[in-house]
Amino acid sequence: MKEELFVSGRDIPFIDPVLHIWHWQIPLYLFVGGLAAGLIFFASYFYLSGKEKEYPIAVQVAPFLAPIVIVLGLIALLLDLRHPAFFWQLYTTIRLDSPMSWGAWTLGVVMPLSVLWPLTYIYEIRAYFDGKIKLAVNIIDWIIKLKNRYWVLEWVFDFSVKNRKAIAIINLVLSIVLGVYTGILLSAFNARPLWNTSLLGPLFLVSGLSTGAATIMWMAKDHHEKITFSRIDLLLIAIELFFIVHLFMGFLASTAVQQEAAALFLGGEFTAVFWGFFVMGGLVFPAILEILELIGYKIPISIPAFFILFGGALFRFIMVEAGQITRYLY
Repeated sequence: MKEELFVSGRDIPFIDPVLHIWHWQIPLYLFVGGLAAGLIFFASYFYLSGKEKEYPIAVQVAPFLAPIVIVLGLIALLLDLRHPAFFWQLYTTIRLDSPMSWGAWTLGVVMPLSVLWPLTYIYEIRAYFDGKIKLAVNIIDWIIKLKNRYWVLEWVFDFSVKNRKAIAIINLVLSIVLGVYTGILLSAFNARPLWNTSLLGPLFLVSGLSTGAATIMWMAKDHHEKITFSRIDLLLIAIELFFIVHLFMGFLASTAVQQEAAALFLGGEFTAVFWGFFVMGGLVFPAILEILELIGYKIPISIPAFFILFGGALFRFIMVEAGQITRYLY
């Protein structure tokens, strides 16, 4: 039996020494936030690069998923709140030192813009789903009828089309902020050694961009667009692996509590699921499949795309769960 001495009286149930208040809602929220950031980023970037026709799925079609997954994330977040009816109070103040305040206001701006962007390509989105998913076509037809019936919606549609460039510039910036925020939300909790690292922000951003690229290459019809985003995803996977290696290098060269946090993944209870299912299954395996595809082998693009999305979600569930176990003893 291992005994630990608490000298400060911080033996508080559910808080110290182990935090157990974040469940499936938070990692799901972080995952869909990163996915939406990736979709919005690529749509904005390639539109501003003048490659709208070269990459139509990335610019015109895939971004319609962004507001849908953001809503799913917000629903998950509301389910996690103790008093969901008072969520609006987040928008009564701005606290620059609060990641939660940053996230609330970022989502508050991203959400309407993520709706406006696909509205400007609603006919292209309908053409993509025509003959594939009847329900999606029916919903789009209903939106078009509403637009034609009410002058306010018609004005919103025309305004969005005329100001695509401005929306794209704002979306490009906000997508990076949103992607980084999903990591900073954790790293701001200094009392949890696993989260207390500045690498989480860029790591979660790159992971979100990777899931966005995987979604686009899964949806793409044109071979050139699929191959392009497969190459982009390979680069993002390489960067993600680089960050992961340096994350653990930083932990092992740091204090005893951060070495203990790293030990959870280096022989501890999260070793198999992290290195086996996430790193190998969610990064290395799909990267190998993408390389085989690039050199000429016929690999269904849906397979690596699925494993990348699965790995991106699993990574956030692991980090949230493991981070709540790690702690300082005061």
